[in-house]
Amino acid sequence: MPATITIAYITTVDKIKLARYLRIVHFKFMLKKLYDRCVELARHKFSKPLLGFVAFIESFFFPVPPDLMIVLMVVAKREDYLKIFLIATVGSVLGGLFGYMLGVFFLDASMVIIEFYGYEEKVFQIQDKMSTRGGFLAWLGIMFLAGFTPLPFKVFTITSGVIGFNLTVFFFICLFTRGLRFFLVSYLTNLFGKKFGDFIEKRGALWFTATGIFIVILAAVLYITFVK
Repeated sequence: MPATITIAYITTVDKIKLARYLRIVHFKFMLKKLYDRCVELARHKFSKPLLGFVAFIESFFFPVPPDLMIVLMVVAKREDYLKIFLIATVGSVLGGLFGYMLGVFFLDASMVIIEFYGYEEKVFQIQDKMSTRGGFLAWLGIMFLAGFTPLPFKVFTITSGVIGFNLTVFFFICLFTRGLRFFLVSYLTNLFGKKFGDFIEKRGALWFTATGIFIVILAAVLYITFVK
């Protein structure tokens, strides 16, 4: 009997691992198709409103960030880099607010998205800590990082609504982090053209992460110096 239970258990574990593996493979295949689709949208005659739409939906469920479209659009028309940056920022912030409201009013739908990205176990752990000052400041730092780094921004916009994070603070974090990120991408692409686009494609994750960590450290230093 114990042997039978062990075999059944191993079989179940293997099935779970296989299901996760297949989900990852499917996700990567889907991501490649979406990536190629974004390249097409960046060359579309209505690329600007499409950029705003992609930036909007990326903030609460779409897996491809708008940086790719920003680079391609600025390379094609450098004089529009400020306009492109503003469109992406407005779309992303509005999408972030929509994601926040999803977390507040549609918990079941929110958890489907959060589970898809594998963060479901951490949401309620975070919620328990939000009543403390340390928990609030920790989530503040995480939101700064999420706005810059390859972390899935949509998970953190939705989770902010689920845990009841301060909406005003949330809005200004989204505006600052996404605005600064898209401005840097637009401005540097305007300066260096396709070379910067190639750099982002190869080293973008490292670059955004380093920038995000620097911003968090700078904010912490300013807080300790002038507030505490």
